Amino acid sequence: MRGTTHALRAACAAVVALAATGCGGSAGGSGDGAVLSSSWGDPQNPLEPANTNEVQGGKVLDMIFRGLKKYDPKTGAAQDMLAERIDTSDSQNFTITVKDGWTFSNGEKVTAKSFVDAWNYGASLRNNQRNAYFFGYIQGYDKVHPDSGSQSADTLSGLKVVDGRTFTVKLAQKFSGFPDTLGYPAFAPLPRAFFSDHTAWLAKPVGNGPYAVDSYTRGAQMSLRKWGGYPGPDKARNDGVDLRVYTDSDTAYTDLLSGNLDLVDDVPAYQLKNVRNDLGGRYISTPAGIIQTLAFPYYDKDWDRSGSEKVRKGLSMAINRRQITDTIFQKTRTPATDWTSPVLGADGGFQAGLCGDACDYNPAEAKKLVKEGGGLPGGQVRITYNADTGSHRMWVDAVCNSINNALGNDKACVGNPVGTFADFRNQITQHKMSGPFRAGWQMDYPLIQNFLQPLYYTGASSNDGKWSNKDFDRLVDQANAQTDTAKAVRTFQQAEEVVRDNMAAIPLWYQNGSAGYSERLSHVALNPFSVPVYNEIKVG
Repeated sequence: MRGTTHALRAACAAVVALAATGCGGSAGGSGDGAVLSSSWGDPQNPLEPANTNEVQGGKVLDMIFRGLKKYDPKTGAAQDMLAERIDTSDSQNFTITVKDGWTFSNGEKVTAKSFVDAWNYGASLRNNQRNAYFFGYIQGYDKVHPDSGSQSADTLSGLKVVDGRTFTVKLAQKFSGFPDTLGYPAFAPLPRAFFSDHTAWLAKPVGNGPYAVDSYTRGAQMSLRKWGGYPGPDKARNDGVDLRVYTDSDTAYTDLLSGNLDLVDDVPAYQLKNVRNDLGGRYISTPAGIIQTLAFPYYDKDWDRSGSEKVRKGLSMAINRRQITDTIFQKTRTPATDWTSPVLGADGGFQAGLCGDACDYNPAEAKKLVKEGGGLPGGQVRITYNADTGSHRMWVDAVCNSINNALGNDKACVGNPVGTFADFRNQITQHKMSGPFRAGWQMDYPLIQNFLQPLYYTGASSNDGKWSNKDFDRLVDQANAQTDTAKAVRTFQQAEEVVRDNMAAIPLWYQNGSAGYSERLSHVALNPFSVPVYNEIKVG
């Protein structure tokens, strides 16, 4: 391991809590041979389910929590997990029955109240949870999380505990897809310990999934161990996972090749030409519900002025997507022609070619549109990205070279690296972007709604650029109210056309999930969210 090895060893020497379970010289990162090690990055926020909306934290939540629904690791379909039944006659009022026999890893029973208390906490304005918006469908959200001023209620009026295993949900409007959203981690149940000793819970989160957190040292490692009392059907087939923090994906890949790491789920772009020779059948690449885009800071008036949509469209047409995906990504990416993902399928809302000529490489038209739109703000675009993976630097440089060539100006576009993913996300959420920035989206659940509403609806949780359009919002509201799935999908596609007409974000490419693993492992797979199915992996 080069520099990362030294950092981890220093942490092991200094932190007693990790000495027994979190460190070691073997590839498994533990004295237990059935524990595997995997590359990881520190999450942006503490691991509260309603406060995690990025990939690294999401990986952990998926290991330590189970919700009412779980997404099939092969198809992505929403399947009942803790939900025994979800009944509705009108797509607005739901009665949910929780399965019996489930507990948290501290022995507390999972009840209807475990869900209702968790959802009320997540929705409350005073708790400042990043995923609060996901509870916005529930009646009373405007009282507990108003757009301005203080909240006037502590709980959502649309949530009612009926008995130990039953609760009801009343939505503010019809939403036929609501049950399928309930596998998203924000909807996970929480134990009483979360509320009674919140500080202790944040230091060592307690969930109800197949793994339990053993220890965590930020910047070094999180150790998770199989929970023997887990009652679910998807029990861990290994004894645990050590998530090792890397700030450089190349170092992680090198550690994999040298036998110091078991699993990498972000193969560096410039290693893609070598990876099959390096790993053979231990390299996997599968389609995932991921799209990479360039987002814009609409809170900056330079990007929200009249005509700026022409500048954005011009920049889109200045990007040679096919050349970049073929040469840099070795065809593990596919040029995007809409704002969703092919994994949805046509019935699910994917519409190839929706972007039209705005996603075609056309240097002459690109230059013309940028000029007509008033030119680049400040004469230059700076694409901000996190630099802790070599993949982003390579494609950002390639995008800028393509833009510079198309516009005939070698200073029109430059990359603006930020050291770590956490710092990058902090700058975004603090609205410090002054130009386009990397905005990859990994679906939360397999619905077209998830590729549109969280990213582009006014005030939505992941609308980092603060784009707002009344026509888009109206169409999303109409789509959510449809009880017929096919009609809802068609209305969402109309909303997507508004995104297209305004070039709210520039779609770049759809992404495959890729991973490489050591000879110690078998049964390694990525789910449609591009996350390793850790509980299925066997060691030895």
